[in-house]
Amino acid sequence: MYEELEVDKVLVIAPLRVADATWDAEIKKWDHLKHLTFSKVLGTAARRKEALKAKADIYIINRENISWLVGYYGTAFPFDMVVIDELSSFKSPKAQRFKALKMVRPLINRVVGLTGTPSPNSLIDLWSQLYLLDMGERLGKFIGHYRTNYFNPGQTNGHVVFNYKLKRQSEELIYERISDICISMKARDYLDLPERIDRTVDVVLSDQDQKMYEEFEKKMVLQFMDQEEISVANAAGLSNKLLQFSNGAVYNEDKQVREIHKEKLNTLEEIVDCANGKPILVFYSFKHDYDRIMKQLKKYKPKKLESSKDIKDWNNGKIRLLLAHPASCGHGLNLQAGGHIIVWFGLTWSLELYQQANARLDRQGQTQNVIIHHLVTKGTIDEDVIKALRSKATGQDALMEAVKARVRKYKQIA
Repeated sequence: MYEELEVDKVLVIAPLRVADATWDAEIKKWDHLKHLTFSKVLGTAARRKEALKAKADIYIINRENISWLVGYYGTAFPFDMVVIDELSSFKSPKAQRFKALKMVRPLINRVVGLTGTPSPNSLIDLWSQLYLLDMGERLGKFIGHYRTNYFNPGQTNGHVVFNYKLKRQSEELIYERISDICISMKARDYLDLPERIDRTVDVVLSDQDQKMYEEFEKKMVLQFMDQEEISVANAAGLSNKLLQFSNGAVYNEDKQVREIHKEKLNTLEEIVDCANGKPILVFYSFKHDYDRIMKQLKKYKPKKLESSKDIKDWNNGKIRLLLAHPASCGHGLNLQAGGHIIVWFGLTWSLELYQQANARLDRQGQTQNVIIHHLVTKGTIDEDVIKALRSKATGQDALMEAVKARVRKYKQIA
């Protein structure tokens, strides 16, 4: 900006908490950046407009407001450089945020995309991200052409295609096409990071609760017995019910919470107690998980990760037990100064969320061995999820296979 004079006005697009708490903090850390001024385009529409009027080098906005920003400026879009933090959040060509940025892309001279998970589900996810970088020069100007050139339809139902499989040698061809504008760097190849320790903590149900789970699973699966093809949505719904049971509570038809067991809660409490006061980051899946953890472990004064103040308090050692949903803190947040212990109370099928959430502590600046506890209820769907995460399987494919395996199982019994 001031040495090469190649850019004049920069827009940084990031997840909300990262936009609010990370970018300005990083700017202040580095001597060669301290002279750069910034304005955070966050909050209400009135506040965002005031932030845009402020004179600054860098304007920081959360990705949810990109459509608003494009609508605000239209063809007078003033930013000649855009940095997209967590580029993979633009992986859907149907999303409004992608469509909005695509509209003004010809007006931007330079785009930089940053992500730790560029293809979380499959290489299908690359097209829209690369389009924002080169406007279709390398992978094609249309997603349909990209699919036709590099993929074959996978699971289908009539004319509906649920997923795509790479053609032979497509992976190498795609990497070759994008190699001139992409660079991949792994922290462990360049930094001396402490060792990461992954633990599977078995949670054992009582005989009565185990039998109840099996009956519950059977009842849920029987709904799909007569279906020729199970949709992803139905499979996800079934999986969520089974995961809720594994965690210890389920929502009934009236959206009321029915608690079934406290085995995971008790196991979590044991881990917290054995940590002897060391801070712990807990990832939960469902709202009733959060409510039950807050109630049972209230003596440890648990705090939900909600604001930039919570991030500062955690990093300053003021929070002993921090609760977070992986989708709300899976990208960009620097939490490594506050602790080195993670507990997955509820597991996720999403490899992207899993990897990104763990990277909040297992990242540059961490000084201690990161310990990740996975609470896995024996004899339940938890075992399928942890197996998929360990093998780095695609979440959707692993989910579908787990549900189909259960349908096959009960068909044989029937």
